Amino acid sequence: MTKSPQFQPEKKKLLVVAIAGLIAAALVISTLIRSAENSFFCSLASSKARDVAEYTATPIQLRAILHYATSKIVPQQSLAEITVSFNVLKEISPCNFLVFGLGYDSLMWNSFNPRGTTLFLEEDPKWVQSVLKDAPSLNAHAVQYRTQLSEADALLSSYIKEPLCSPSEAFLRGNVGCKLALTGLPDEVYDQQWDIIMIDAPRGYFPRAPGRMAAIFSAAVMARQRRGSGVTHVYLHDVDRRVEKAFAEEFLCRKYLKDAVGRIWHFEIPLAANSTNADDRFC
Repeated sequence: MTKSPQFQPEKKKLLVVAIAGLIAAALVISTLIRSAENSFFCSLASSKARDVAEYTATPIQLRAILHYATSKIVPQQSLAEITVSFNVLKEISPCNFLVFGLGYDSLMWNSFNPRGTTLFLEEDPKWVQSVLKDAPSLNAHAVQYRTQLSEADALLSSYIKEPLCSPSEAFLRGNVGCKLALTGLPDEVYDQQWDIIMIDAPRGYFPRAPGRMAAIFSAAVMARQRRGSGVTHVYLHDVDRRVEKAFAEEFLCRKYLKDAVGRIWHFEIPLAANSTNADDRFC
């Protein structure tokens, strides 16, 4: 997630309008779903008509609409890229949504999952404080990474030699033996079962940056170790960059690629027990 705007004024206006529309759609959809669960004796047609007229917006949704309607800064992702995630969120929300990155789009993501759990992980503590000052309702934590982008090639070629990085043995909390494992995350990350994981951070455009290698690896481990049925939806942004693409193909797997729009890839990763991969490979 970038911290600087990248759009021309005309495109900004169009994207702001589109985002506000998506947030409003999420608001109505979530209300209809909630009401449908509580209206056993009413016909579907009359129930929907009443709900559209009487829905109650959540504070985070109202704040998001106000923010994007009045801000000159818009999210890094394009409307087409955002829509790929929105289409899944509107189907399965409320859900558990883990986002690597904290930025100008965080209010938007939170508003798409108003009654679910949305957690943001950010590498820069000062940026976390800055964002939370203006949006205190966001659930965000600063995290540390043990990698640098300059190590990407070495990590990709050598991880298979470390047993604690292997698909059958890998875990995250306390796994200091595998450098790709994110070991110091909040307990909430390890204890929760995540339905959607968005990887749009940390920074990965200069040698000393953490790179997204560990985030991609850890997302794959969490998805494979999911408790219960279903798949984990994993979104990776900036796949036009070499490292993101290489690590996605190694750990998230081309055969699980569901959508590719612009610079974002959407994977649906099954449980390890339902995987057809060899025990020593993720893909």
